[in-house]
Amino acid sequence: MKLKKLTLSQKKSLKGFLFVSPFVIGFTAFYLRSLIMTVQFSFSETIMPEGAAAGHSLSFVGFRNFIFALTEHGSFTQDLTVSVFNMSFDVLLIIFFSLFMAILLNQKFRGRTLTRAIFFLPVILNSEAINDAIIMARAMMVGGMSPVSADVMEASGTAGVNVMYYIYMLNELGLPAGLLDYVVGAVSRINLIITSSGVQMIIFIAALQSISPSLYEVAKIEGATTYETFWKVTFPMVSPLIITNIVYTVVDSFIRSPVVTLSYETIFTHINFSLGSVFSLLSMMVVCLLLFVVCAIISKRTFYHN
Repeated sequence: MKLKKLTLSQKKSLKGFLFVSPFVIGFTAFYLRSLIMTVQFSFSETIMPEGAAAGHSLSFVGFRNFIFALTEHGSFTQDLTVSVFNMSFDVLLIIFFSLFMAILLNQKFRGRTLTRAIFFLPVILNSEAINDAIIMARAMMVGGMSPVSADVMEASGTAGVNVMYYIYMLNELGLPAGLLDYVVGAVSRINLIITSSGVQMIIFIAALQSISPSLYEVAKIEGATTYETFWKVTFPMVSPLIITNIVYTVVDSFIRSPVVTLSYETIFTHINFSLGSVFSLLSMMVVCLLLFVVCAIISKRTFYHN
C-alpha cells in the first residue's frame, strides 16, 4: 500500500509540530500535574493534622480563597497592580533597547564578538548562584577585607551626576509632565533594562541576519534613505520576532515580580498552600490575559515573509 505524499504546507506543519514537541512533552510530564494540584489547592482549605509526620487533607471551599485574596488580603492586589504597571513600563523600553542594540551589534566592526558577549554577560550574571557570590564578595569588600575598596565605593556613591539638574532643565524646555515622568522612570531603571535585554538582543540579531541582502540592495537602488530602509525593510522583517520577545519579556518580568515572592513566602514560610496557590493562579491568569491581548493586537500588523 503506497503512502500518500505530503504537500509542502503539510511538511511545514509537521516541522512546526516537531519543533514544539519537546515543550508539549515537558509540559505534560512535569508541569500539567502541578497545575492541576494548584487548582485543587486554590479551591480548597488545606488541613494539616497535628502530630502527623506528613500528609494533608483538602476541604472544598469554592471561591472563598479567591475572594479573600482580592478583597481582604493586605498586599496581594497592590503587589499585582505594581507588577502589571512595572511590566507594561519595562516591555516597551526593553524591546526598543534590544532592537536598537541588535542593529548596532549586527554591523561589521572590530571586536564585534567580544561586544556581543559583554552585552549578553548580564544574563549569565543574573543567575542565582552568581548573584549570591557577587553579593557576598561585595559584603566582604565593604565589611573589612579591603578598607581601601570600601573607601572607594563610599566616595563613588557620593560623587555622582546631579540628575535633578537635568530633570529641571527638561522641565524648563516645556516637555509634557507625562513624557518627563516616563523619561525619568526609564533613566532610573536603565540597569534593569540593560540586564533584561540580553536574550532579546540575540533573537533580534538572528532575525536581522536572516534578512536577505538583496532586499537592502533593491532599497538602495530605489534611492531609499536609511530611515526608509529601516521602516520598509528591517522592521517588517523582524516584526514576527517582536511578539516572541514580548512574550519572553512579560513572563520574565512576572518571574521577578513581588507577586511571585509573596506566593513563595505564603506557601513555604507561612505554610498556607491554598492561599499561595490562589496567588500563583491569579497572577498566571493575568499574564495569560495580557499576552492574549497584546499578541492579538500586534499580530494584525505583523508581516510574515514566505
